[in-house]
Amino acid sequence: MSPSLTVRRIAADQGAVLRELRTASLREAPYAFGETLEDALSADAATFDVAAADRAISASATSFILYTEGHPAGLIEAHFEYTLARRAFVGELWVAPAVRHLRGGELLVNTASDWLAGAGAAEIYAWVADANRNAMRFYERLGFGPTGEHTRTARAPDQSESLLVRQVQRASQASSQ
Repeated sequence: MSPSLTVRRIAADQGAVLRELRTASLREAPYAFGETLEDALSADAATFDVAAADRAISASATSFILYTEGHPAGLIEAHFEYTLARRAFVGELWVAPAVRHLRGGELLVNTASDWLAGAGAAEIYAWVADANRNAMRFYERLGFGPTGEHTRTARAPDQSESLLVRQVQRASQASSQ
């Protein structure tokens, strides 16, 4: 029998869980994130406490935590970016290697996308490192496609990332297909 997976929005008192998941992700896949393990380890606990408290109530940015049998096993961030246009993003996705086969990443992306869609997003965007072929294939399986937009990564200017997009499936659209 497979372990059960659940996803919940981060709670205000989960700064320690946020720190645990962020440092675990940076230890396991340092190439996949905009910050370094050293950045996360040098940040004091209050930084994560404030982030969790803010994300628990914000209408424009939040985090969702994946649980397996009640234990934190993954994380994703969802936010709106207000530049030239209001765009919805998922990012900072990480799932513990021991439970990746259970499709927790898909559950996290879909939960975060549903939250963004509920706040009015018609499209969901994700920046993915070009060198991270596994992540690129994962997002493509979930219906994300290239926008043609590319940029150099801030942390490693010799590397680039691509912007992917997925159209939001509205309930009326999904039922008619």
